[in-house]
Amino acid sequence: MDVPVALVAGGSRGLGLLVARELLQRGHAVAICARTSADVGQAVQLLQEHGTVRGYTCDVAERDQVECMLASVVSDLGEIEVLVTVAGIIQVGPANAMTLEHFDQALGTMLHGPVQLTWLVLPSMRARGHGRIGTVTSIGGVVAPPHLLPYATAKFGAVGFSEGLAAELAGTGVTSTTIVPGLIRTGSHERALFTGDAGAEYAWFAPGASLPLLSMRAERVAGKLVDGVLAGKPRVSLHPMTHVGTRVHGVAPATTVRLLGLMNRALPRSQVGTLAPTVQGRQAARDLGSRVVSGLTTLGSRAAARLNQR
Repeated sequence: MDVPVALVAGGSRGLGLLVARELLQRGHAVAICARTSADVGQAVQLLQEHGTVRGYTCDVAERDQVECMLASVVSDLGEIEVLVTVAGIIQVGPANAMTLEHFDQALGTMLHGPVQLTWLVLPSMRARGHGRIGTVTSIGGVVAPPHLLPYATAKFGAVGFSEGLAAELAGTGVTSTTIVPGLIRTGSHERALFTGDAGAEYAWFAPGASLPLLSMRAERVAGKLVDGVLAGKPRVSLHPMTHVGTRVHGVAPATTVRLLGLMNRALPRSQVGTLAPTVQGRQAARDLGSRVVSGLTTLGSRAAARLNQR
């Protein structure tokens, strides 16, 4: 019997790395892709003990790179049976510190990426009458949090694409699963990008992405995610906050927006008209130099070390 082939876009670190490992452990040959060859090479070393894995350097926002990468995967491993798009970029800061380039980056990776990957693997899946497509979105694609506007814009689009695709594919044997997690403890705060008052932004975001009550353990999320995608479920919601946020927003959307507005007033501010640099989380942490924040992010930092985020 042929080994099923899975592609995990954004599979070199964090949640994507764990999804790739889950699929390997369940008997798939797995291809992973990411933007940098260093991340890909390190991930392949971490994953190869679990099964057949191939790594490819590809920016999912660039169509020509996606086309070339997919052709290589099919040539090396065979037709893709499972596609999971995890690739993402997190930009944290107030709206007045965001530029159109921030939106270009977010939309390119988290909306155009899933669309391009899906549209290029879908014909062969339709022809075979079977396939599994999973798109990792976010609670930020259902309820737009302040200081994450490019991220939320892209994730809202990804939710609409994935859910609309699920309806369009009904009865074809191909399924589309929309994965809606809350905060996940992957160490993503170390690679996230911060602008405005970068240190102050890091001080609220990083603990939220690290503390147990606010964030989920990444290994648990990966297992539930793969379960849902392979089962062909139309939607997988993860974390109690995701369920609560979705229901509250659905029942009282105007009230939800007002509450988020109050939250925004409590977050760091940036001077209008001042173009602040965008820095990676690790740099923001060094500049902040807070022992309290460092202590609150201990679990997240351990996850970063474990999941190829450094």
